[in-house]
Amino acid sequence: MNNRLSPLCLLGALLVVPALSACQKAQSDAASLSAAASAPAAKADPDRVVLTADQRARLGIRMETATAADAVPVGTVPGVVSLPPEARVAVTTPFAGTVVQVLVIQGQAVRKGEALAVVRAAEAVQYGAALARSQAELPVASASAARLGQLAREGIIAPARADEARAVLRATQATVAENRRLLALGGAGSNGTITLRAPISGRVASVGVDTGGAVGMGPAPFIVENTSALRLDLQVPERLAGQVRAGMPLSVVQDGHSVRGTILAVTGSLDPLTRSLTARASLPPGTAFVPGKGVQVTIAGAPAKGSGIAVPTSAVTHTDAGDVVFVDDGNNLRRVRVVVAGELDGHSIVRAGSATGGAPGGASAGLRAGDRVVSAGIAELKAIGQGQ
Repeated sequence: MNNRLSPLCLLGALLVVPALSACQKAQSDAASLSAAASAPAAKADPDRVVLTADQRARLGIRMETATAADAVPVGTVPGVVSLPPEARVAVTTPFAGTVVQVLVIQGQAVRKGEALAVVRAAEAVQYGAALARSQAELPVASASAARLGQLAREGIIAPARADEARAVLRATQATVAENRRLLALGGAGSNGTITLRAPISGRVASVGVDTGGAVGMGPAPFIVENTSALRLDLQVPERLAGQVRAGMPLSVVQDGHSVRGTILAVTGSLDPLTRSLTARASLPPGTAFVPGKGVQVTIAGAPAKGSGIAVPTSAVTHTDAGDVVFVDDGNNLRRVRVVVAGELDGHSIVRAGSATGGAPGGASAGLRAGDRVVSAGIAELKAIGQGQ
């Protein structure tokens, strides 16, 4: 009996030993894989992305240089585009008459001296006739004054008669000059035709007459505006009342481009209804803004030394940790947390001392003027960073 059981026991022992060895090997391999998987995770830096030059090119990553800001935004206020007082000129006629022909339409561009309308006025004919009579009388009055003056000097007549002749001469000369000025002011011809002309170059803002209509007694028939030089009317809130002054630069964004202007004047007292100051600012020529358009205006002030860094607006992206930029460190791209003070001239201005992940020193601790920052390919970098 014992002899029969011996081979069976030997066979069981041979099967159990390899199974135990396999279990021990599997446990060892699993431990090794777990350790290998956990090792990279411990070393990964979520604030750094390592890319080769070829990978950067394929991702379309472009760099721009951060610069020291020459101005820091004080605040953003509402504004309305307007015209300066001297940019609107009314076209009038000194004589009442009837419009014979209108030569322009509202909105049409005109040059200084260009004809706007033709008017016929009977009054102009009367002034023309008066001028002709005065011109005819002038030689006679001049000769009479000379003759009587000579007689008075010779004692033949009383000096008073010579004085009267000289007074008549001066009156005739004044009448001739007055009629000439009136006719020249209206541009009237001998037949009473008056041509109304543009006093400045610009656009016809208003046409208040029609062919056959009367002019001379009501509102100006034409108003011409020069829109090359525009102004901004700003409402400065009470909280900025002590910070906004004449001479400060400002920025307005138009069609993705920033336009700079300058504050000209600020009122000295708050409006009791709006609790704001009124400010006037200038805009450079050729901005293509339309008078009456509402805009948002960023007012800038001079920064303290080292208090601001300007980076392209496209370089700033928002993450769960806040606003960040990617800085080129040579071998990798480092993610730097920033706090943006505002936008000016297409750049985001980061104030020095703003918190970057709570590190002392603020923005200047992680971002300095002269650093190369990523301005294109931001979305791809964010995706890679989140993948890490």
